[in-house]
Amino acid sequence: MESLITAAARALEAGDPLGALNRVALRNDAPSLALRGIAMAQLGDLAKAKTLLRSAARAFGPREAVARARCVVAEAEIALVSRDLNWPVKTLAAARATLDRHGDLANAAHAGHIEARRLLLVGRPDDAERTLAELGTSPLPPASQVVRELVVAGIAIRRLKTKDARAALDLAAKAARLAKIPALSAEVDSAKLILDTPAARLIARGSEHPLLLGEVERLATSTALVVDTFHHVVRRQGVVASLGTRPVLFALARLLAQAWPADVSREALISGAFQARHVDESHRARLRVEIGRLRTKLKPLAEISATRLGFVLAPRRTRDVLVLARPVEEKHAAVLAFLSDGEPWSSSALALALGTSARTVQRALEELARSNKVQSFGHGRARRWMTPPVPGFPTGLLLPGPLLNT
Repeated sequence: MESLITAAARALEAGDPLGALNRVALRNDAPSLALRGIAMAQLGDLAKAKTLLRSAARAFGPREAVARARCVVAEAEIALVSRDLNWPVKTLAAARATLDRHGDLANAAHAGHIEARRLLLVGRPDDAERTLAELGTSPLPPASQVVRELVVAGIAIRRLKTKDARAALDLAAKAARLAKIPALSAEVDSAKLILDTPAARLIARGSEHPLLLGEVERLATSTALVVDTFHHVVRRQGVVASLGTRPVLFALARLLAQAWPADVSREALISGAFQARHVDESHRARLRVEIGRLRTKLKPLAEISATRLGFVLAPRRTRDVLVLARPVEEKHAAVLAFLSDGEPWSSSALALALGTSARTVQRALEELARSNKVQSFGHGRARRWMTPPVPGFPTGLLLPGPLLNT
C-alpha cells in the first residue's frame, strides 16, 4: 500500500491532484489525509483541505515531527492563499525550524518562501528579503525555485527595480518549464503582465497618458518636480516634502501642479481642496492660511505666488512639473488595488495590509459592494471579499516535496 502513497505524492509534485486523489481517496491513515488535504487545496476547496491537514497532523505520532511540520507548512500556505494574514507566524517558524533541523531543506525553504510572501503582502519588502537571505542559496526543486523567484520579483517591483524583476521572472519561467506544472507557468505569466500593464498616469500641462512600471522607475530620477499621489509627497530627485498627514495641503499642491504653468482660481482651489459647494469669506481666509503652510512645506522645491485670479506654482531648478497619479482614482482605490489580485480577502487581512483599522476597511467594502464593484461570500469571520468574477483555482498552492517521512 505504501506504493500508493508514493505514487500520490509524485502526482501532487507533478501538479496532478486528481491523480493523487484516485490513489488515496478512500484511505484515512495520516499520510493519506495529508496528501488528500494538499490535493483538495490544489483543487480550490480550501476549507476541506484545512480540515484534512489538521486531521493528518493529529494522526501523526509523536515521533513524526517532520510530517506534522509539513502539515503546518501546507496549512500556512492555505492561510496565505485565503488571505488569512493573521495566521500564527510563530507556528510556521517553529515548523520551519523542525524541517531544517531534520534535513528536510526543500520544505524548510518552502516555509521560508511562504513567510516572505506574507511579509510582501503586508508591505514589508525589507523583512521579506531578509527571510530569503536566511534560506541560503542551496539548490531547490524547480517548483520551489519558481516560488522563490516570484518573491524576488515582487520585492523588486515594490522597489521599482524593473530590470531585477524581469530577470527574476525569466528565471521563474525557466524553472516552471522544468517543473512541468501548468499552474506555475500561468502564475509566472500573470506576474509578467504587471510589468506590461499601465501602473500609473502622468499628468502634465493639461494632458495625461499611462505609464508602465519601468517608466515610473525612470521618473524617480527625473529632474522634474513630481507630485506623487501614491506616497503623498512632492519631490525633485532627492529632495522630498512629505504631505501624507496633510491631505488638504497635498490636494492644493496637486491642483497647482496639474494646472502649471497656468494659475488656479481661488474658487477652484477651495472647491477641490475643501470640498466646499459654496464659497464664502471664511473659505477664502482658510485658503490663505493653508497656502501659507504649503509655501513653508514646499520652500526647498517651489514657490507659490498670488495672481489676480488665484495662485500659481513656480518650481525651483527645473522647468517641468508632473503629477504621478494612480491608473484609476476613486475613493477606495487602495482597497480595490489589493482585491485586484483575484484572491478572496478578509476585511482584517486588508486592514493589516493597508495599515488601517478593520472598521475603516469594512465601511469601504460595504460602499464598494453597494456599487457592485466587490462581492463577498461566507459569514462572520469566514467572510471574504473579491472583485468579480470569482477567481479560479489557486495557482501558488504547490508543495515542493511529498508529505512523507523519509
